[in-house]
Amino acid sequence: MRVRTKRRPTPEPAPTAQVTSNKGSPAPEVKIRAFRIGFVGALGVLLAVLLGNIVGQLGTVILYVALALFLALGLDPIVSWLQRRDMPRGLAILFVFVVVIGLFVGLISLIVPIVIRQTTAIITDWDEIVERVLDSDFVGWLNSLTGTGTAIEDTIVSAGDWLADPNNLGSLGGGILAVGAGILGGFTGAVIVLILTLYFLASLDSLKRYAARFVPASSRGQYREVSEEITGSVGRYVIGQVSLGAINGVLSLIYLSIIGAPQPILLAFIAFLASLVPLVGTITGAAIISLVCLAASPVTALAAAIYYLIYMQVEAYVLSPRIMSRAVAVPGALVVIAAVAGATLGGVLGALVAIPVAASLVIIMDKVVFPRQDMM
Repeated sequence: MRVRTKRRPTPEPAPTAQVTSNKGSPAPEVKIRAFRIGFVGALGVLLAVLLGNIVGQLGTVILYVALALFLALGLDPIVSWLQRRDMPRGLAILFVFVVVIGLFVGLISLIVPIVIRQTTAIITDWDEIVERVLDSDFVGWLNSLTGTGTAIEDTIVSAGDWLADPNNLGSLGGGILAVGAGILGGFTGAVIVLILTLYFLASLDSLKRYAARFVPASSRGQYREVSEEITGSVGRYVIGQVSLGAINGVLSLIYLSIIGAPQPILLAFIAFLASLVPLVGTITGAAIISLVCLAASPVTALAAAIYYLIYMQVEAYVLSPRIMSRAVAVPGALVVIAAVAGATLGGVLGALVAIPVAASLVIIMDKVVFPRQDMM
């Protein structure tokens, strides 16, 4: 018995687009909506410009947030250490923050009266200071070296007369109102950074957990590992850099007091602040302090310069390797590039923030990018 089967209908071939050939076959009609494409592209450009302007206007706020976050990461190891000593985290945060605010207020109360007193003394004794500089052996040595007679003395006198005019000083600093606004803005920024640091320090664990939710579940383990290493290394980096700055400040205070430098407390504070910026900060602070020591005598300036040349070698080969051994190692070229770029974008605060950012990028490259490249 034969079984009849139904033949399935043969499917029709899919329509194919007509392509222009060399023999002149017809080509498909393509409609190009130039107006729509141009309009959407123009909207994209305008949106990018708008976002760029918003980021530019919020640059200071972003810088404050970044600095507060890195300060919180720097203080977190101290809070964790206190927690391991059976202190509740809230109490540990409060203790650390009270100490930080106490140091901040103490430095301000110590430095501001010195600056005011020295500024008043300089204004009062300005003519005597200029005469003392003109009669110094250093100016006489420059005159004999250049052979220009009294040209250097005339230049010093002209510069002294120009600086003695309050109107010139006002224009140099952008005016009294601009200087006052700058000081007030700096104080306000410091208060904002301290408040943000407290909030970040109190909610650091919850911020880490919330950030992990943006990562796919399959990659959260690696993300947590890398993020913990980044936060730990950045925290140790910040603590190490502050420790180096404190050592430089204390040693500078002792040595500058011995050689009779003018206002050693103020100069030591400058050395501390400059040392917070790695590699380039110590050199810059040493140059500023050596130039200021010229007001005392050329011998004092030379002694300060020699001291800082020796100190920089000790810091580079003895202190820094020991203190920063547990932090991430950032190549010297990258430190210079990051410091210059950060200073260009955000001044001194930008330079401080740029170094931990560079350290974070180094960790991401070592832990994420390079292992993936090695597996290919």
